[in-house]
Amino acid sequence: MITATGCTDAVPESALPNAKDGLVLANAGHFNVEVRPDALADLAKSHRTVREGVEEYALPDGRRLYLLGEGRLVNLALGDGHPVEIMDLSFAIQALTLRHLLANAPLPPDVYAVPSEIDERVARLKLETLGVAIDALTPAQREYLGLAGD
Repeated sequence: MITATGCTDAVPESALPNAKDGLVLANAGHFNVEVRPDALADLAKSHRTVREGVEEYALPDGRRLYLLGEGRLVNLALGDGHPVEIMDLSFAIQALTLRHLLANAPLPPDVYAVPSEIDERVARLKLETLGVAIDALTPAQREYLGLAGD
């Protein structure tokens, strides 16, 4: 079971006694509050590390539950985190989008997509730093995609 809510108690303590034997719990949402390791520990008769990043909680009736990455964000706790190649793109998009928001303020409260020209600018700059050239869409391709007037 993978939680991705970003909210506390996505798997409440009251649900744990009903978990099937061998259930693997992972959190992809936010900190270690979606599945609480302390609740698992309180429920278990024993607790051990079965391999790096995998905790086994043995329940009194013999069922075993497995928690990945101490209930923390599994991609950060067990992976390499966010590689610099992704973070530089993310920060560039955030900075340019903030500049766009400030230049167009005030905007009414809403959820706005990142303008495509910002995404494209960051992508082109990144590819340029890597020495990669890309083709441009042909007029027929632009028309097919509904971009003919852009």
